[in-house]
Amino acid sequence: MARIAVLTVSDRASRGEYEDRGGPACEDWLRRVITSPMEILRRITPDGRAEVAAQLCDLADNWGADLILATGGTGPSPRDQTPEAMADVIGMDLPGFGEQMRAANGRVVATAILSRQGAGVRGKTLIITLPGSPNAIGTSLEAIFAAVPYCLDLIGAARIETDPSIIKAHRPKA
Repeated sequence: MARIAVLTVSDRASRGEYEDRGGPACEDWLRRVITSPMEILRRITPDGRAEVAAQLCDLADNWGADLILATGGTGPSPRDQTPEAMADVIGMDLPGFGEQMRAANGRVVATAILSRQGAGVRGKTLIITLPGSPNAIGTSLEAIFAAVPYCLDLIGAARIETDPSIIKAHRPKA
């Protein structure tokens, strides 16, 4: 069974001043698309490099997440340090994910070029950083998720299957 963590990165949501919409949007998307058994854990953390890095490490190393979706903290404001936190904890950067997500979102909104989402691998965990907007989350995941199951296979994480009528996972023929 795949273990998937959804980490909302937001000062205001972590203080209860703002309703977390990114975390529920991620979970709803995953439950609609993934057909194999999975466990989803959702957390909220304040913005900031050290805070986000600590959560990513805990989710990967202690909880044993196969996939972490971190939503928020990818913009250019001073507290948006999710990409830096991810860079601190991964062993391998996967820049194609960010390129594809920005391109997809750029077809929807001109400010997509301000977003610094991306992906990387920590051990047997794939970490994907996403914008905080529920609409941008959906656009981002639709743009890249066909590659996620095979990436999880390659890094030794749990196998996931998708509903091919929504996202047809790409796995090379053996």
